[in-house]
Amino acid sequence: MFVSDDMGMLSGVESALEAATDTPLEVTREPIEEVGRLAARLREVEADALVAGGLTPVTAEVLETGLELVARGGVGYDNVDLETARETGTLVTNAPDYCTEEVASHAVSLAVACTRRLGAYDRQTRDGDWDWAEPAAPRRLSETTLGCVGFGAIAREAATMAEGLVGETLAYDPYVDRETAAAHGAETVGFETLTRSADLLVVFAPLTPETRGLVDEAALARLPEDAVVVNVGRGPVVDSDALAAALADGPVTAAGLDVLPTEPPVDSPLVGRDDVLVTPHAGWYSAEAQTDLVETVADAVGAVADGGTPADRVTVVPSAADVTTD
Repeated sequence: MFVSDDMGMLSGVESALEAATDTPLEVTREPIEEVGRLAARLREVEADALVAGGLTPVTAEVLETGLELVARGGVGYDNVDLETARETGTLVTNAPDYCTEEVASHAVSLAVACTRRLGAYDRQTRDGDWDWAEPAAPRRLSETTLGCVGFGAIAREAATMAEGLVGETLAYDPYVDRETAAAHGAETVGFETLTRSADLLVVFAPLTPETRGLVDEAALARLPEDAVVVNVGRGPVVDSDALAAALADGPVTAAGLDVLPTEPPVDSPLVGRDDVLVTPHAGWYSAEAQTDLVETVADAVGAVADGGTPADRVTVVPSAADVTTD
């Protein structure tokens, strides 16, 4: 088994594997983000299973090395070529539930912090100033509309958490029906309606061909004045240059970002701005979530090693109904 833990999220996976199966496993741990090198190393060690981090490129070249299993160490699997996996008969698993509460609370925290101007106030007081009237007056949360881009498990949890804070919740997700959304206090609407209405636009969507660049210049221009944009889904769903322009010229007043198109960021127009809070893709992180993630991955590998089928097998191309974060 080969572990490419490029984000450092799978500490202790070797011990978890020992508990998950009696089958002896030889584990190689090496974070690799370059396709050719990863494929070469998999062949070199004759790996039949790959535990892949969020930055590990599981392309056709990697899958054609003879892997039996790819265990994605996280919720999202946009870095896995599922079409080729089906063609090669490679099982793909993920950890869909390990950080639902954490990412949901992170999203709500960023939305509240941006609305209440906490980042700007903190930087101001650090610089020796003491002026509650600068920046501009925030909106009353109970009179805002929360707009969710994607309404999978994490977005639904966030909507429940925010129910007592915001005035109403809208959701855009073509793969979620109105009854499901209503059960979590949200009304389903089209994307244009969502962006015209959302004072707090929170992106939960996975990265797919249909969501890449979805929150673009036109979408941002439709937002109400003094809108807040939060992204806890995938960085490329939001156009960074367009968001920077919307922050400079309106209508966006602040943004909270746990994900960026390039991580760690390089020359991002958003990092370092006084009106942007950036966290290092940490929304998933808690002691409990890390334990759950490691155990979920180990259980998947152990099930295959013992001749069974893992519980969280991925069988479809990612859709907007699948919330992806880490």
